Amino acid sequence: MEGSVQAPNARLTFGASALSGLLMACAFPPFGVWPLALVALLPLLWIWSRATIWRAAWSGFVFGIICFGVVLSWTWYFGAVAILPLIAAQALYIAAVGAAIAAIRRLGVASPLIVAAAWALGEYLRGTWPLGGLAWGEVGTAFSPIAPARGLAGWAGALGVTFVVVLFQALLLELILNASRRGVAGAGGEGSGAHRSQAHRIHLAIAALLVLIFLAAGLNPPTTRVIGGLKIAAIQGNDRNRRLTSDEVYNEVLTEKHLQLARQLKGNFDLIIFPESALMSDPEADPLLRSKIVEIGRRHNAFVLINAINREQDGAIYNTNRLYAGDGSLVANYSKTHLVPFGEYVPWRSELSFISAIEQVPEDFTAGQNNASNSGVLNLDGKKIGNLICFESVFPELARRQVRGGAHALIVSTNNRSYRRSANSAQHVQSSQMRAAETGRALVQASISGISAIIDPLGHIEKRTELFKPAILEANVPLRAGETPYVKHGPLIVKVSVLILVAAVAFGFLRRRLQTMPSGGDSSE
Repeated sequence: MEGSVQAPNARLTFGASALSGLLMACAFPPFGVWPLALVALLPLLWIWSRATIWRAAWSGFVFGIICFGVVLSWTWYFGAVAILPLIAAQALYIAAVGAAIAAIRRLGVASPLIVAAAWALGEYLRGTWPLGGLAWGEVGTAFSPIAPARGLAGWAGALGVTFVVVLFQALLLELILNASRRGVAGAGGEGSGAHRSQAHRIHLAIAALLVLIFLAAGLNPPTTRVIGGLKIAAIQGNDRNRRLTSDEVYNEVLTEKHLQLARQLKGNFDLIIFPESALMSDPEADPLLRSKIVEIGRRHNAFVLINAINREQDGAIYNTNRLYAGDGSLVANYSKTHLVPFGEYVPWRSELSFISAIEQVPEDFTAGQNNASNSGVLNLDGKKIGNLICFESVFPELARRQVRGGAHALIVSTNNRSYRRSANSAQHVQSSQMRAAETGRALVQASISGISAIIDPLGHIEKRTELFKPAILEANVPLRAGETPYVKHGPLIVKVSVLILVAAVAFGFLRRRLQTMPSGGDSSE
């Protein structure tokens, strides 16, 4: 397949890879031109279809630097020391995907399925390792605005959407290349390649069939059954769009703004939500603040969910959501299990002490345990609500675990204030849309400064707030039971991708071995 194919030169490789990265970045907020993600990978995949292993890796790295440099541009607020290693680490995964595809192609095996499998597996690994990974900027999440993609997420997760989108583009590229080859070859180009061409057409047909099957699945999302409703109010009180010190964030003014908004509520509610960092202190350590929270709960006969920095006697510090009942009793706690590296703790702090920027994180939080007492599933008189804190909502497995633990709806309590008017908040909401669609659960995103949102069980945004505009978000949220295929089986697409890649490598080695074996049937003349 490679024989007469000329490898692209360095300038063309860089240009095509950078173009792909830029197009893919523009599919995400703040641009949000999601159709670009349907063609963005074509230049990069074209490079990979003919590049050496090292050039494929380099082109993937260039793609990653451009794409993640734009998508994660909001991390610039923490300085170059934070963003440059982060972007480089993300780009290395794309480099590894390109190298893997090129290596398999050198074994004489090429298929759109291999490309999709390698990309999906790389994206999965990027979201899990190291330090828990960063599941941000996934190809599938760019499609959260469209219903068929969200419908597919209920079957196969956002990663399944990624698989299909990459498969579609790899298939499209093959069709374009085949058409150009036929045009060059003219009438006399088949010859000895007829058998291989037939096998190749079979691969393309299988890939095309899979795309159609996935599309049909997306148009018919899995359903869960309604078992009731939950009347909620989410309080968004921060209206200051400027860089603040930590002392200014956790001050009485900001706390009082949230309390004043809550006092404007009328009637009864099942749950009132104060977002992450909305309160200046922990009500369990501040009796006056606790009395104000309890007063609001009693007035509206509601449970009240708040967030606090929880300092234990042993010195451990937790990012904790606390649930108070209408009678004022503390009924549940959930401490964040997936902390933000270099945001809530500094790994290898002593080894990195020479970097002055780590002083912006003066103390390390402790991750909550993944156990029954810290499951994140809150019981509101039989209505079970899963709750995630900020960054946790970008990780599909955390939401899936809470739904498997009985959650009938999901809440995301978040503080995106530090990112100001960047695309961070809009991108965060996109991730929450996918968590709702994957689990078949309504989701309430409550943010201290926006964007807060009410998302239905199919991932559609029903209500949302603006950035840095105080607001009260009220809604009757449907409670649902039952498991979507994704919740029941998890990211099966990862296992499928591993099987495809293992089969491709095994076939390639077997084919090479057979080609190098003596025929055994030669006769001397």
